[in-house]
Amino acid sequence: MPPDPFAEPGGPSTQTAVLEREEVEEQLQEPGDRERFAHYVRKEKILESAMTGEPVIALCGKIWVPGRDPKKFPVCPICQEIYDGLRKPQDGGE
Repeated sequence: MPPDPFAEPGGPSTQTAVLEREEVEEQLQEPGDRERFAHYVRKEKILESAMTGEPVIALCGKIWVPGRDPKKFPVCPICQEIYDGLRKPQDGGE
């Protein structure tokens, strides 16, 4: 006769069940050249990511959780192009 699953703990016999689960890992970063660059992201988003561990989205569309020193990498040319197009000239010219 199988043991009663509702029996009091510490009774005459106990069993352990193993639950299997499939682990799904979401890929937040794209492999390739964009891994070799520093990217432009709003400063407050970087701080928020540091506190929560949530990923950020760069101007070029790359999604990742920042963790490396961006000063060690060249600036992403796509981010730079977008950034330059968003900023107004600082010298008063058009």
